[in-house]
Amino acid sequence: MAEQQAQAPVFNLQRVYLKDASLELPNAPQIFLEQEAPAVEIQVDVANQKLAADIYEVEITATVTTRVKDKVLFLAEGKQAGIFQIGAIPDDQLDPILGILCASIVFPYLRANLSDLITRTGLPPVLLQEINFEAFYQQRLAQRQAGANGTVQ
Repeated sequence: MAEQQAQAPVFNLQRVYLKDASLELPNAPQIFLEQEAPAVEIQVDVANQKLAADIYEVEITATVTTRVKDKVLFLAEGKQAGIFQIGAIPDDQLDPILGILCASIVFPYLRANLSDLITRTGLPPVLLQEINFEAFYQQRLAQRQAGANGTVQ
């Protein structure tokens, strides 16, 4: 019985924290006089690292850049991270758990923090769309495999 308990899978969220946040309005206040609607560009990245035995950090970085014509209205970046205890999981399942499940848990916190940061500028909020982290993970996996085979996409 004790042997079965020792081998039971473990998945615990230990902490979620805002690791970094920045906001720049490089062309203020003149840019506020523009009447044209801004173009919004959003980039997202997911990374993870092993901190200790069965302890992992998953970090999501999002960068939001808005431009009016050729001038930057604002640039906001946030890094949200979570620390997870994950144990007794087969090696082939660990990477998808980190890249899909853990990222899905951390992302709503990043989404809320960036929205709040942008709203504090007095500008309309930018709400990051939901992300299908399974599709995101599969896309990154395909890119890694193509890179390993010498194929450039």
